[in-house]
Amino acid sequence: MSQTIKITLGLCLAAFVGACSQPEPEPVFIEPAPIVAEPSYTKY
Repeated sequence: MSQTIKITLGLCLAAFVGACSQPEPEPVFIEPAPIVAEPSYTKY
């Protein structure tokens, strides 16, 4: 095969693999619930 055909096939293969790859999932940051102190019951 000529070098031009090899280069063209290589670029087509790279484009195909790039188009078929799945995107990276974006990281999801979940904020934790605020920590609330339990009420303390005291006798008066």
